Amino acid sequence: MKKSVLLALTFLLFAFTSKAQQVKRFNPDTIRTIVIDSPINIHSHKLNVQDFIDAVLNDTSFYQAFRNMKKASFVAENYIYTYDKHNKIDGKIYRKIKRTDVGGIPKVEYQAKRDSGNVYKKDGKYQLYTVNMFDYIFTNAYNTNGSNPLGAKSTNGSKDQSYKDKLKTLIFAPGHRVDGIPFISNKTEIFSPDMRQYYDYQFARGKYLDSIPVYRFRVIQKLSTADNDVVIKELTTIFDTRTFQILGRYVNLKYHNMFIDFDVQMNMELNRFNGELYPTKITYQGNWDIPFHKTERASFLIVQKEFTR
Repeated sequence: MKKSVLLALTFLLFAFTSKAQQVKRFNPDTIRTIVIDSPINIHSHKLNVQDFIDAVLNDTSFYQAFRNMKKASFVAENYIYTYDKHNKIDGKIYRKIKRTDVGGIPKVEYQAKRDSGNVYKKDGKYQLYTVNMFDYIFTNAYNTNGSNPLGAKSTNGSKDQSYKDKLKTLIFAPGHRVDGIPFISNKTEIFSPDMRQYYDYQFARGKYLDSIPVYRFRVIQKLSTADNDVVIKELTTIFDTRTFQILGRYVNLKYHNMFIDFDVQMNMELNRFNGELYPTKITYQGNWDIPFHKTERASFLIVQKEFTR
């Protein structure tokens, strides 16, 4: 049971600090490259709440943007920090990677590669499940012939596959029910009749990357809602007003009881290159703790650019 909780919640393991000597905290507001003009009445745009809910629940293009990396050439910079119990950095991983794909043959070239501090175990595996899951979800697209761009030995992928699938649902298909995660499975389906009562919906419009007109659909916990009535405190989605294409997602998950304690914020931004969507910036911050296991704290920044097909 303890390991099930650990594996199922590994995406909820991220923590930034705000002290000057530590990595700079990212803005916790959604989509740092969006400038909000004003709140809007969506009915004046011939839309309704259900239009936005349906778009969030039915979208597959956000996940496809990540899959597009497998056939693309691009440059990626990955910053990973782990922290001790005093929130001081005790491990760092930095990679600058150039990935090319010519005629379906991928190649990974390290332009920079630095590790320091408490990153790996004696057997070469990562100290934290957090970093294992980061590797699985986000750097898998860089891999060539099964290689691991972060450099650590792989964990038992087949044994953990069901938990990885749940993780992908929570990241790429928020709002859906995710069975098999202890304590929170019935709380992830935030648009269900039972859960809607706990949330307010907010709408605004603005500019993304200084030029793309967007809607911001914000689902946020009501002030009157008890903390443990919900797991998803906020889910914000950014839509291109011209196509209703999802370009960004921010989610804040937080829960506490006698068995688990986690607080995580995730921000993912997309952009279009040569007609295809790709992830360009991913940030994570938070922490988690369960009994009889070391508290895990880590933070990630992923920047990806210069995409070509």
